[in-house]
Amino acid sequence: MRLAGALLTAVPLMTLFASPAFAQGTNAPALTPLPSPEQVIQRNTDPYAGSLPQGKASGQSIDLTIEQALDMGLKYNLGLYLSDRVTEQARAARLRALSELLPHINGSVTEQVQKINLKAFGFTFPGFPSSVGPFGLFETQATGAWNFGDLSKIDSFRAAKSNVQAAQYSYKDARDTVVVAVGANYLLTVAAESRVAAAEAEVRTAQALYQLAVDQENAGLAPQIDTLRAQVQLQAQQELLIQAENDLEKQRISLARVIGLPVQQKFRLVNRVPYHPIPEIDVNTAYEKALQTRADYQSALSLLRAAQLNRSAAWKEHLPSLGAGADYGVLGFTPSGLAPNYTFAATLNIPIFQGGRIESDVQQTEAVLKQRQAQVDNLRAAIEQDVQDAILDLKAAAKQVEVARIGLDLAQQTLGQSQDRFAAGVTNNVEVVQAQQSLAAANDQYIASLYEHNIAKVLLARAIGNAEQLARQYLAEPGNSTTPPNVNQNAPAQSPTPVPQPQSPSTSSDMPKPRTEIKNSIMQDQVNR
Repeated sequence: MRLAGALLTAVPLMTLFASPAFAQGTNAPALTPLPSPEQVIQRNTDPYAGSLPQGKASGQSIDLTIEQALDMGLKYNLGLYLSDRVTEQARAARLRALSELLPHINGSVTEQVQKINLKAFGFTFPGFPSSVGPFGLFETQATGAWNFGDLSKIDSFRAAKSNVQAAQYSYKDARDTVVVAVGANYLLTVAAESRVAAAEAEVRTAQALYQLAVDQENAGLAPQIDTLRAQVQLQAQQELLIQAENDLEKQRISLARVIGLPVQQKFRLVNRVPYHPIPEIDVNTAYEKALQTRADYQSALSLLRAAQLNRSAAWKEHLPSLGAGADYGVLGFTPSGLAPNYTFAATLNIPIFQGGRIESDVQQTEAVLKQRQAQVDNLRAAIEQDVQDAILDLKAAAKQVEVARIGLDLAQQTLGQSQDRFAAGVTNNVEVVQAQQSLAAANDQYIASLYEHNIAKVLLARAIGNAEQLARQYLAEPGNSTTPPNVNQNAPAQSPTPVPQPQSPSTSSDMPKPRTEIKNSIMQDQVNR
């Protein structure tokens, strides 16, 4: 089962975007861990993290939309490719079962030279030759057999057809899994880029505060400890930026591997996938729809039907079977003296004693049947759980976005007031450093909450069973596809939606002032005072 519950049974790999807390006497915030792509899909779906790379990396950066990423994943993802091969194997098994119900015809041409030793047969009479020959024998013959009345093989063929249907449903389920894998990697890359942008802004703010502390120390307005504290904070933010940039590059490689791009190919994400709530969903309606559309459930039902037919086929081995056989040819000592030679026969095969083989087949197929039935019953309950969990996660994620947004706004206000107090000489820069750390944590939490909300929508589509269509709708809403102006094509794309940054004490603008403006504003307040 490849579902949202996979987040709880994730592969114990290294969590992306995790960063240790920094020492140096500060409590600099570590990056909030986000679930890795492996945590979005099930433990046994490792092939979905790979692909069949196409072409070679070009020297130019390419634009990559969520639609293009999904299309490439559905073409080149390794897990989907392997699932298609399983379907081919099931079709081959069906063809083999069908061949058992069709006539088998063979042809042969034989020419032989033979000499018979009569003494070996006891012909030792006086004057009687010891051998005859050599003489030739030429034969052209066609033979055929047809077991048209074997009820056991008929049910075996029907079971093979059900196995093909199950494999086809499994392939459709694999496509949904690829959508989850691609969507998760795309969203993680967007979150990683947002974290880099936020970390760069935090470094600029820390640099401005450090320069201000240096200027105040040189002017005799602040002790050296304020300068050291600001420098430690700057180094901590620079370390976070290095970690964020490294995580971004690794995540870009992971996305390329999932969709079949060369690892070294540079690309720029076009869709930013901002916060966009979806209408309220009824649990019962979603559950009923999931039972109808979930490909893994339909596959389980097909496997159950195949197990029932296999059990019937095993039991019918007790019954008699009808068949026919024939051979026709021409036979003679020389090719010029050939004469017809043929045989036709009808057979009724009655099993009398098979040494317990049939009973063992029945017991084995009954055990498989019980296993399939238990899997269907369990999957039906699991689907209900998946739907309810996905809806609960989506509601919780929407609330977390709102709470994180409020927390980010409050952290901005706190930093602004701390800067005002520091500029007025009311306090040292400890308060400013702590406020900056709180803002960094709030900013990171806001990015994480946006990711959790967007991936919750993908997992809801997966739980309902229509991920390929719904995920495209959720992740590529109208207006989400944007191309930021003045973007370096060789650098990672930045979010067109500005990440909220700390405000200068002397401005009410939503956008942060440059570092020099922050410093000049506070220094002017000092001069006026």
